Amino acid sequence: MAKRNDFISKEDWYMATAMLAAQRSKDPNTQVGACIVNSSGIIIATGYNGLPRGCSDDDFPWSREAENPLDTKYPYVVHAESNAILNKNIASLDLCQLYGTLFPCDGCAKLIIQAGIEEVIYFSDKYHDTNESVASRRMLDAAKVNYRQYQGQLKEIKLIF
Repeated sequence: MAKRNDFISKEDWYMATAMLAAQRSKDPNTQVGACIVNSSGIIIATGYNGLPRGCSDDDFPWSREAENPLDTKYPYVVHAESNAILNKNIASLDLCQLYGTLFPCDGCAKLIIQAGIEEVIYFSDKYHDTNESVASRRMLDAAKVNYRQYQGQLKEIKLIF
């Protein structure tokens, strides 16, 4: 019997892993996932956007807008890329790739650069023209961190078991 030929590529597998991680997010509006892969092609970390450890998802707001900014999710949520960097299971992220379902914001770009990640592959760039994305690209360019939009076979992940 011959081997299967309809298996997914490694790049599709990594992005699917980021998409699957995003499904762990409790955020009702935007679910983001990230997957970090080392230079040997081994997944070494995943993350999704959510509250810090020890903070109950039921005790903090999930709103995008409110009269008081403290009543929105923004001061409290840790982004997927940041969580993946914090969840790493090796000492160094030098020369790693980060697969993310969303182009990283400026705060995550800082951590990506500081961690030594050499390339970011993102699925969506829906906030491309925001100040956070413009600043992110500016820093990634200056630090010579490559980034590109994912061009694989996955359009979205549907969880069917």
